[in-house]
Amino acid sequence: MLLHREIPPTAGLPLHWQDLLSFDTRPSLADYLAKQLDIPDPLLTCSGTAAFMVALRALHRKAPSRHVVVIPAYTCPLVPIAVRQLGLSLRLCDLLPGHFDLDPKALAAACREDTLAIVPTHLAGLVADVTTALSIARNAGAFVIEDAAQALGAEQDGRSVGLQGDAGFFSLAAGKGLSTYEGGILIARDNAIRKAMAYEATEMLPCNWRMELLRCMQLLGLAICYRPSLLTLAYGLPLRRSLRRGDPIAAIGDHFPMQVPLHSVSRWRQAVGARAAARWPDFLAHRRLLAQQRIERLRRIHGLQVFDERPGSTASWPYFLLLMPDEAKRDAALGQLWQSGLGVSRIFVHALPDYDYLADCIPRTATPRARDFAARTLTISNSPWLEDADFEHICATLDRVLRT
Repeated sequence: MLLHREIPPTAGLPLHWQDLLSFDTRPSLADYLAKQLDIPDPLLTCSGTAAFMVALRALHRKAPSRHVVVIPAYTCPLVPIAVRQLGLSLRLCDLLPGHFDLDPKALAAACREDTLAIVPTHLAGLVADVTTALSIARNAGAFVIEDAAQALGAEQDGRSVGLQGDAGFFSLAAGKGLSTYEGGILIARDNAIRKAMAYEATEMLPCNWRMELLRCMQLLGLAICYRPSLLTLAYGLPLRRSLRRGDPIAAIGDHFPMQVPLHSVSRWRQAVGARAAARWPDFLAHRRLLAQQRIERLRRIHGLQVFDERPGSTASWPYFLLLMPDEAKRDAALGQLWQSGLGVSRIFVHALPDYDYLADCIPRTATPRARDFAARTLTISNSPWLEDADFEHICATLDRVLRT
C-alpha cells in the first residue's frame, strides 16, 4: 500500500484551513508570542538561522575586535554555516559525558579574548545549562546566545528560555511546534540589544518576493500534508529512499545549502502564524501532559537513558531524547523502528567535524564525547497522533533490543 499512517518525528501544531484565509496581522504573531511567553518585543525573522545571524551581527558591532563563536560540537549544521556566512570564526566545544550540555572545562579553555559569543543549545525542548555558560562568558568578556530553535515554550524558573543570555532565538520551521514553514523569533532581555538587533534585521532581511512566494507555497503544502494520512508522501517515502541508499544525512535532512536565505516574511505567512498561535498554548499544555505519562514508561526500560527536565525547568517536549548504551544497540533499535512510520528518528547524524560537506568551515577539533553522543542517541515523537498501542510497541522493541 503506497499510503499508510505516518507519524512525524516531532510534535508540530497542525494548521487549519481557516488559518490560511486570514490576511489580518492584528494581533500580530509577535504580539501573540509576547503575551503567551511573557517576552519583550520579539522580532520575527525568515528562519531561526536568520535570527541567529541577526543576533551575531548586532553583538559583533558592539565588540568588533571579537570574532570567534563557541558552539557545541553536536548541534545543527546550520549553526556553523551561519557563522561562516557572516565571516566569523568557529571554535567547537565538547560535551559533558552522555549529555548535550557543554563541558565546563572545555568551554573555559575555548573562551579567550577573541571570543564573541557562546551558544548553548536547548536540545529536544529541554533546557540547557545556560548559567555555567554565562559565568564563563562574563569572565572572558563574551556574550551568550541561546539556541532555543527546538524549545519554543520551554522555561527556566518560570521564565521563557532565551532570556538568561544576551539573546535567544526560536525556530518556526516545519514540525517545530508552531510553524510558518520557515520562520524565526529573536528575543533579548536588554532593550539596547533589542534595538540593535531590530536595526540589523532591517539591513539584513530585505524583501525577496521570489523566495517568499516559494515559502508561501511550502506553507500551503505543509497545511495540506501535515497529517498522518499524507505524511508518507512528504516525509515517509523520501526517508525510506534515503535509507535504502545508505544516506542517513539525507534521511534526516542534515544536508543544508552553504548560503542561508535572508529575507523578510510576507504579511500572509505572518497572519497564518498568528491564527495558529491562538491554539498553540493548549497544544503545548497537551504535549506536556502526554510527555509526563509516556516518560514514566520509558524510564522502566532497563539500560535506556531518558533525558528529563532539569530542576526548575519546564520542557516543551517536541520529542523524547534517548541514549542507548552503545552504537550497536542504537542501530539495532533504529533498524526495527526508523522506517516503521511511528515517529522514531535521530536528531543530527554526526558530531560537526564528521560532516564531509562542512570540512571547509569546521575546525578539525577532537570532540570524542560529541561523537559518542551522536552515535548513541535516538528520538521518539511526542505527537498526539502516536497512539498508546504504537508507543507501547516502540517501548517493547527497545526493551527487547536492550535485553538481547
